Amino acid sequence: MLHGVSFDVPRGTVLGLIGPSGCGKTTLMRSIVGVQVVAGGTVTVLGEPAGSPRLRERVGYSTQSPAVYEDLTVAENLAYFASVLGAPKSDVGRVLGEVGLGGQARQITRTLSGGQRSRASLAVALLGNPELLVLDEPTVGLDPVLRNELWGLFRRLAADGGVTLVVSSHVMDEAARCDRLLLMREGDILADDSPGALRRTGEEDLEGAFLRLIAERDEAGTAGRS
Repeated sequence: MLHGVSFDVPRGTVLGLIGPSGCGKTTLMRSIVGVQVVAGGTVTVLGEPAGSPRLRERVGYSTQSPAVYEDLTVAENLAYFASVLGAPKSDVGRVLGEVGLGGQARQITRTLSGGQRSRASLAVALLGNPELLVLDEPTVGLDPVLRNELWGLFRRLAADGGVTLVVSSHVMDEAARCDRLLLMREGDILADDSPGALRRTGEEDLEGAFLRLIAERDEAGTAGRS
């Protein structure tokens, strides 16, 4: 459950949702995409209500669980989703290259490793050059080299294409790659700032800053109950 969450994201920004498992990152992302029931307030995406049919081709979404058909090849999956989205056929080869699956194009999806299936799901989200990418822990299970390559891709999409990315992670060393961070804990936003600003809290690294913010919130809660 989220508690009074409110923020906006400028276009061309890489926004990191950082926090431990169960803190509300996925619920927040589902709200942005429009597949989560929102009990109160409004969610506006690219000037439209979240989940609006007009956003279908403008928003790419990659879930934690790979959303691809296991009995199709990787290329067949991408060709199917490209036809649904109205994306050009040439996008299949492009996104395969971007996520490093060119060598697995004809491989049946069920035979892929967990990390490869996650990349196939990410490739689906990249079809059609969306203006907003919502990526729920896209680098989980990937080796450091591939993680670095994907973050390089995310930065290029934002810098060169003006794409806005909302990327969740519970890995603090990925936080420094973002333009802006939302640090989350138990459905609350503890901080909304740049990595550099959070480092100026007096801690040497972002993990230390996050732990300090948690301690301060817990202390404030204890004081309020006394």
